[in-house]
Amino acid sequence: MSPTPKVAVVILNWNGANHLSQFLPSVLTSVWPNLEIIVGDNASTDNSVELLKRDFPSVRLIQNKENYGFTGGYNKVLKQVDADYYILLNSDVEVFPGWIAPVINLMESDDLIAVAAPKIKSYLQKDHFEHAGAAGGFIDSLGYPFCRGRIVYEIEEDKGQYEESGEVFWASGASMFIKKKYWDEAKGFDDRFFAHMEEIDLCWRLKNRGYKIMYCAQSEVFHLGGGTLNTENPFKTYLNFRNNLLLLKKNLPYWKSVSVISARLWLDAIAMMRFLGEGKRRDAWAVSRAHQNFFLNLLKRGNPKENREPGRIKYTARLKGMYMRSIIIDFFVKKKHKFTDLDQDEFC
Repeated sequence: MSPTPKVAVVILNWNGANHLSQFLPSVLTSVWPNLEIIVGDNASTDNSVELLKRDFPSVRLIQNKENYGFTGGYNKVLKQVDADYYILLNSDVEVFPGWIAPVINLMESDDLIAVAAPKIKSYLQKDHFEHAGAAGGFIDSLGYPFCRGRIVYEIEEDKGQYEESGEVFWASGASMFIKKKYWDEAKGFDDRFFAHMEEIDLCWRLKNRGYKIMYCAQSEVFHLGGGTLNTENPFKTYLNFRNNLLLLKKNLPYWKSVSVISARLWLDAIAMMRFLGEGKRRDAWAVSRAHQNFFLNLLKRGNPKENREPGRIKYTARLKGMYMRSIIIDFFVKKKHKFTDLDQDEFC
């Protein structure tokens, strides 16, 4: 790497002209001596491209020919970006001038650090964490992701309780720092995810190769959230359930994945019945479609061991950040709604 690593902040946009006009000015105040700011546009049909060319001429624009989703969009854009570090930043994130340096300095301290994320707080309620990332991501024994500062739907106020940087299981794609060499080694995102949980899959694959995922408490950003798919969107429900099964199939050892996925199918069925009870029939159908798609692709590919990480037995997996209990039982049955309520001895 160069003495001052080159950093590229890369924002993927699809019909987000309003977000670009609101949040991109803060990104342009970012301070780093070797910095490029890029917007990759996923074939927007609004006035995003015109806005960028007119109001933000210093920003490099890379245009995709169609909407390839979050995964495919970034994969195609980053092939055209030369930098030591990529920062994948959502278009609805507010930053402040010094937000880059603490994270890059942390990552430069250890070559095994592949990915890191700052503290992610709510743009609308700035004394609280934000759902997508908070103070670092974790995962439980059944593959349910959660965050320090956000478990299920319970979001904590930031009272300085998570001011220590350290290793986590995954970093949010809303503001993800990654060394280019490790992005290339992992071959980027898995296009099959389209959107949602693709960053968890990428982090898990890198952890299976022995690399570290970090949370940097000395940097914070403010995320609006829900910019592409809101929480009530059945397509988001479909992606979350389908992608979670794919995540487990890809990254767990084979026989472990069989037992965990079997348990998840029963829990998903309970979630489907809950949706029906709440009158959310489209969400219930989305869960059913997620299962259908998962099994159809499993049968189509034949060998259930296909698409697992090649050569992963050559590496020593780093499972730090995995919670060896069920976060769902702890939250709904044991009423443990904060990260500090969890038994810290149950984390790898």
